[in-house]
Amino acid sequence: MEFPAGLIYARPAVPLVALPATRAIAALVGAGCLGVLVLAASLRPDPTGIGTHTRLGFTACSFEVRTGLPCITCGMTTSFAHFARGQLAASLYTQPAAFVLAAVAAVAWWVALYVALTGRPLHRLLRVIRPRWWILWTLALLMAAWGWKIYIHVMNLDGWRST
Repeated sequence: MEFPAGLIYARPAVPLVALPATRAIAALVGAGCLGVLVLAASLRPDPTGIGTHTRLGFTACSFEVRTGLPCITCGMTTSFAHFARGQLAASLYTQPAAFVLAAVAAVAWWVALYVALTGRPLHRLLRVIRPRWWILWTLALLMAAWGWKIYIHVMNLDGWRST
């Protein structure tokens, strides 16, 4: 049995292009990610592993001051500062969750730049992500990183002394 040529399915020759609003949002996301990384690069990482945020005018961590233990976000600014300077081992050691967040920010900047400049949507990639699993993995990462931070703080191994 033969089919007429008109019944054969073919994808349209015109590629999908993101709407101008989508490109603008991508540009804003990219600018935000780049801004965070540039700000982190401008900060000198505190050698104690916590306290880099005080260079931005913030106060010391109240949880750490009162309990002697780091809070769940202690060391994140320091880790971002290490990451932005290319000191990846120091970033991972100082605060593993912040290392992952900094890597996500760096990748998000490149992806957002790609979408903003080319207009090619990346929605097909996002269909693979299962939100409930990302939430669970993120919470597990935060808890494990906090445990690591408490361990190195209590054992007086906190910080990266070779910077």
